[in-house]
Amino acid sequence: MDYTHLTEDERYQIYESLAANVSQAAIARLLGRSASTICRELQRNWGQRGYRPRQAQGKAVARRQACQNGRQITDEVWAQVDARLRLDHSPEQVSQTLRTEGMGVVSHERIYQKIYADKAAGGDLHQHLRHMKLRRKRYGSGYQRRGKIPNRQGIELRPLIVESRHRVGDWEADTVLGTQASVALVTLTERKTRTTLVAKVESRKADQVSAAIIAMLTPLKSLVHTITFDNGKEFAGHEAIAAALEADCYFADPYSSWQRGLNENINGLLRQYFPKGESLDAVTAEDVAFAVGRLNTRPRKCLDWRTPHHVMLAAIKSQGVALRT
Repeated sequence: MDYTHLTEDERYQIYESLAANVSQAAIARLLGRSASTICRELQRNWGQRGYRPRQAQGKAVARRQACQNGRQITDEVWAQVDARLRLDHSPEQVSQTLRTEGMGVVSHERIYQKIYADKAAGGDLHQHLRHMKLRRKRYGSGYQRRGKIPNRQGIELRPLIVESRHRVGDWEADTVLGTQASVALVTLTERKTRTTLVAKVESRKADQVSAAIIAMLTPLKSLVHTITFDNGKEFAGHEAIAAALEADCYFADPYSSWQRGLNENINGLLRQYFPKGESLDAVTAEDVAFAVGRLNTRPRKCLDWRTPHHVMLAAIKSQGVALRT
């Protein structure tokens, strides 16, 4: 015989029977339950005012929910959560990839609760969350204060297919600065796959920045159709870049960072590894490779929880691209 939990109606019958001085054995026979079920019910739910059916029902529901949650989130699942948080995946990314891989169901809210509990206990999981500071955005009239870039093509001339993200090969470029304005990280982000490439340059001079971009994209030359820059003078060598990669280069409007929103977002993610206000002088190639690896192996909601690395490899295979060295 399958076991069923006591219903709320049965609990009211128990209450009324007790008020009439009916024995536990007689209550069990009346309800068609075992005597041990009635005894256990009274032991669990007897309070200062005796047995109260409404309170007993509420306690029973709470116990069942706690039991179900305990079964769903096993130690193995929590171990996976911990490991993925330490790879700098967000709670939402962890929750969705565990579900997709069939490893367990745990909400991102529950993961945040665990992180906060870990922090209160002196743990360090919270250090792997992305921390964002409010920034004052500057909106201008469009007047370019950073000097003129010769022969620039504005974003209004860029093909519409770039905006649609229907193909692989449209990149956005920018620089990330440290406390020393000369040293910088040159960042490239592919719009469809969200793949990120980064290189450190010792100077923001156009020749060094151009050389870094050409070096990063040459192995993927057949997957480079366009590059969209901001209006920094460090990109004044765009014609040399276009010639070397056989690609078209365009520039966003002044003070219109949303026109390169993906690249701006990636730069924000990079700040988790290279915080604003810190020098980039001591940053090594290994440091850069570590950060890039973390970003390209994070599952992304916009990619159906696949990683940029996975999507880019699929594009390379499907198009038969021969990587150049």
